[in-house]
Amino acid sequence: MADGRRMGKTELFAHFSDKFGMKRAEVRDFFDELQSLSEAELKRAGEFVLPGMVKLVRQERQARMGRNPATGAQIQIPAKTVVKARIAKQLKDAVLPS
Repeated sequence: MADGRRMGKTELFAHFSDKFGMKRAEVRDFFDELQSLSEAELKRAGEFVLPGMVKLVRQERQARMGRNPATGAQIQIPAKTVVKARIAKQLKDAVLPS
């Protein structure tokens, strides 16, 4: 995508379909299974790794005090579970300038 647009799902599936000689439905099934596997592993182990790309980590955030940006009033932010992405060093080094 040299024109500055981001690659959408259709272009992503078409790329893998062409690259590996697969039907787009097979590529979609692969990505659906990858998503299901990542969800299951995050629930089971708290993390999921795509080697050389990203590590997804489940974290528990504690309750804390915050501020309403519109009014400035203090508010209580409840505890919650979040998923964070940690980009692999190999990918950072390839994309980001030194």
